[in-house]
Amino acid sequence: MNGSELVVAALENEGVQQIFGVPGEENLDMVEALRRSRIKLVLTRHEQAAAFMAATHGRLTGRPGVCLSTLGPGALNFTTGAAYALLGAMPMVMITGQKGILSRKQAGFQVVDIVSAMRPLTKMAHQIVNAKTIPTIVRDAFRVAQQERPGPVHLELPEDIAAENAGDVALVPPHPIDLPIAPKEALDRAAELIRRAQRPLVMLGAAASRPRLAADLSAFIRRLQIPFFNTQMGKGAVSGGSGLYMGTAALSERDYVHRAIDRADLIIAIGHDTVEKPPFLMGPKGPTVLHIGYLPAVVEEVFWPQAEMVGDVGPSLLLLADRLEAKLPNASALVFLRQEILGHIAERAQERRYPLTPQRIVHDVRQVIPEDGIVCLDNGMYKIWFARNYRTRVANTLLLDNALATMGAGLPSAIMAAMLYPDRRVLAICGDGGFMMNSQELETAARLGVNLVVLILQDNAYGMIRWKQAVDGFADFGMSFGNPDFATYAKAFGLKGSRVVGPDDLVPVLDAGFKEGGVHLVSAPIDYSENMRVLVDELREAAG
Repeated sequence: MNGSELVVAALENEGVQQIFGVPGEENLDMVEALRRSRIKLVLTRHEQAAAFMAATHGRLTGRPGVCLSTLGPGALNFTTGAAYALLGAMPMVMITGQKGILSRKQAGFQVVDIVSAMRPLTKMAHQIVNAKTIPTIVRDAFRVAQQERPGPVHLELPEDIAAENAGDVALVPPHPIDLPIAPKEALDRAAELIRRAQRPLVMLGAAASRPRLAADLSAFIRRLQIPFFNTQMGKGAVSGGSGLYMGTAALSERDYVHRAIDRADLIIAIGHDTVEKPPFLMGPKGPTVLHIGYLPAVVEEVFWPQAEMVGDVGPSLLLLADRLEAKLPNASALVFLRQEILGHIAERAQERRYPLTPQRIVHDVRQVIPEDGIVCLDNGMYKIWFARNYRTRVANTLLLDNALATMGAGLPSAIMAAMLYPDRRVLAICGDGGFMMNSQELETAARLGVNLVVLILQDNAYGMIRWKQAVDGFADFGMSFGNPDFATYAKAFGLKGSRVVGPDDLVPVLDAGFKEGGVHLVSAPIDYSENMRVLVDELREAAG
């Protein structure tokens, strides 16, 4: 067995079912090993998309996704995906090729020190220098990628090590690893803080959306009856249909949900990760903050909790609920604000304007997506509107990135979701700017035969930056561009393409796309004048 065959055997040992990527000549031994294995090689049209897909696999399943590239330029195309997974806490293993290290007959051609480039973007970056070490290195890579805080790992396999005869080397069997539960003293302190609170409020952060946590977290909220809000990446961790849901912190201050945040005397921050744009700004006169997480809190200028409860979050929350259930007379003290907050958010949701407003788009998308349907957002102005206005009822059904917040991830992420959940409706929502950054992956989606609808919100500009430009008082300059006819563009890939041409078209067009199956591209113009009216002028006026 050579090095490549041993890597593939080790990946099979980890339960890997597919690898995403664009191989090169330095990977040909590995491609041949994959051909003879149970693992499916999913070719993408750009390495960045392969990394986004692998990261999304990790995000949705909790198991590392795997991606493959060649050396040099191909490996460097992984760097954005690595940062996406690192900041977003998504387990992923990247395998890249390299020229031989025992001899180098092509000198420095295409050789870049990828391991050094990857070190600040990963939890571990390692060059394999001996085929016999592959089983232990791969097992460690998966362990590191999955353990809290999850993230990406990079392995470099030089072509001569890939071809090296490894002899008879045993694989390392994986085994479950249980995290320690928060100690009794921390549970008692947290319980006393919550018991004394007059106006408690729960905040659900990015780590609250870990796939394994949904049931225990929902039980904790249900048993204690404390109202909750979430960060953007914590959205859906507990059902948004709950009578305790107070909203989503899509902005850092002055939004309607901050009426509850600003009145709370205790915020129970479950799974908050400071890579997210701050959901609120801590100050000396603000509420006490209790951090509950898998790891100790990261102290930042805007987040410095006064108390912590660290351990396996799900079981720890159940023990905390045992101490507090039916003992909190003030648990729901802030619920009276809920109707007002959500009422403001729902304003103008059915307004019949064309081009469509963001509120109407969010409303209409909710009509065609079932409770378990998955919406994958790229990055743009619409992300704020979906974070504020879209109601989630099942965990991990609104996938957005509020950590790296990179453009170009929406379509690859949706392709991965559609592969994992072929019986659910999956919708990618992209701005015209972000969509064109990885639009070539339409061919990947078509080749894979997934069922996917892609909604492109068209304003012919980098809309979020244009909005920030206006808010900061700068002239409107340097943000506009042209676009192809997206319906025709889809048809060039052999796909279905449609345009929204009236205020009531979006629901029937999206619904028809889902019912027809396959990949369907829908373009809709969007009226972003609401950005200034609602997110700036209205909130300033409401704040007095």
